[in-house]
Amino acid sequence: MTQSSDYTPPKVWTWEKPSGGQFANINRPIAGATHEKALPVGRHPLQLYSLATPNGQKVAIMLEELLALGHSGAEYDAWLINIYKGDQFGSGFVEVNPNSKIPALMDRSGSKPRRVFESGAILLYLAEKFGALLPTDADARTEALNWLFWQMGSAPYVGGGLGHFYSYAPIKIAYAIDRFAMETKRQLDVLDRHLAENNFIAGGEYSIADIAIWPWYGNLVKGELYGAAEFLQVSDYANVVRWADTIGERPAVKRGRMVNRITGPLSSQLHERHDASDFDTKTQDKVQT
Repeated sequence: MTQSSDYTPPKVWTWEKPSGGQFANINRPIAGATHEKALPVGRHPLQLYSLATPNGQKVAIMLEELLALGHSGAEYDAWLINIYKGDQFGSGFVEVNPNSKIPALMDRSGSKPRRVFESGAILLYLAEKFGALLPTDADARTEALNWLFWQMGSAPYVGGGLGHFYSYAPIKIAYAIDRFAMETKRQLDVLDRHLAENNFIAGGEYSIADIAIWPWYGNLVKGELYGAAEFLQVSDYANVVRWADTIGERPAVKRGRMVNRITGPLSSQLHERHDASDFDTKTQDKVQT
């Protein structure tokens, strides 16, 4: 197969114009804050600053699971960070996460506030803080961490690769879409083969590995990411679909994926979460009536 292109990369790349696409107004090659904006602080020990992307869903699900297990110290305030408007570049958010990516967490339960950023780090931090959703047996713990970090390393090919070129890029590039579709299907096959012999990701026990992987690959096989279900023939991965259905029926997962959500049915959008009762009284269908 031959490939042709009218673009020749320069010897030195320079930022001269917007890159195009859905995120062109916020993409830039430098870090740091673009404007001054303090972050709000609620009454609970844990302050979550997020948006219900797959990465954002992980932490809200984790917190709801901890609360369901009876860990009252996991009560939290969830504040909306709208990445489409550039909220992640506010000075307060950059202080919590210098990488300007959601989710970010502030733990104010101790004598000194502690910041935690990167979704995998937050899941591990909370699991260790509350002694939950991470096996204590050395072999099982290692397996859970294997898969936690598999997700952290693999999902960028799904989101930044397939998701970008299939859904967001201003032009469709066959090479890029084919490359990342192939890799996404390979990853789904990795999961499908593993889940053929395991009820949950780390074996027989639900853990942070499931919580990390489900918002990406569970949503993908349920047709809720990038409109790519038919394109990827996700129904072929029956074991992943079975697992995704099982996880998706957990009450804490149903609640967690609503937190900081700004798309989908209004009844599924809880822009901020400050109390358990908010799921019943403050979803957008109720706020807007």
